[in-house]
Amino acid sequence: MSEQPTIQLPEDKPLELAGRVYQSRLLVGTGKYRDLMETGHAIEASGAEIVTVAVRRTNLGQNPDEPNLLDVISPDTYTILPNTAGCFTAKDAVRTCKLARELLDGHDLVKLEVLGEEKTLYPNMTETLVAAEELIKDGFKVMVYCSDDPLLAKRLEDMGCIAIMPLGAPIGSGLGIQNRYNIRLIVENANVPVLVDAGVGTASDATIAMELGCDGVLMNTAIAQARDPIKMARAMRLGVEAGREAYLAGRMPKKLYASASSPIDGTFF
Repeated sequence: MSEQPTIQLPEDKPLELAGRVYQSRLLVGTGKYRDLMETGHAIEASGAEIVTVAVRRTNLGQNPDEPNLLDVISPDTYTILPNTAGCFTAKDAVRTCKLARELLDGHDLVKLEVLGEEKTLYPNMTETLVAAEELIKDGFKVMVYCSDDPLLAKRLEDMGCIAIMPLGAPIGSGLGIQNRYNIRLIVENANVPVLVDAGVGTASDATIAMELGCDGVLMNTAIAQARDPIKMARAMRLGVEAGREAYLAGRMPKKLYASASSPIDGTFF
């Protein structure tokens, strides 16, 4: 009897960012909810351990007379990931990260995004590269939102970014993962975590991202704008978990024609 070929399954590496290991591979944002109470309940239901916050749009204590997000999302429970949403130049993005570091008592883990224009919110990669280089030199640990260009993704990694975050589709579009081939290439070439950032609309989109081998998924609108954000948060949690398990298990080969689930070879009638 001939030996069956050995199947090489993917390595089950933990999600490690800035020296800390996380159990959840779902990262969530805090915008677009009805109120802070709903924000807190949805994030709790998601099981996320990392919560990203738009520093330019959210009160983290800089406005003492307004509700403070940190009263709902405690830094003692969650890793707060400040982001530079709304920045269109490297200069603004760097300034925003420095503000976040002041507000969060020296916190140096940030999500960098520098946008090109309002209509698509597509990343301006020229400005992103400039900002990333400056932030890394200043001691920040940079997770970077970027285009799905494998060469630019590798360049960002080589510069010292600790995570690469290509978009699956435009921010807030809910179109799902539209660029599977490019994301797969980025994953194959990366030596740092790769997380899909933007484009997810429902739980199956999150599953697809994880089945491609991504280390995690970041989302906001897909949960916050669902008719029931709490239920959607739970669905996203399960979708990410299912996609990761499927990736590690290794899917069956695709075939052009049917193959019986109960083979008749060797049976007698």
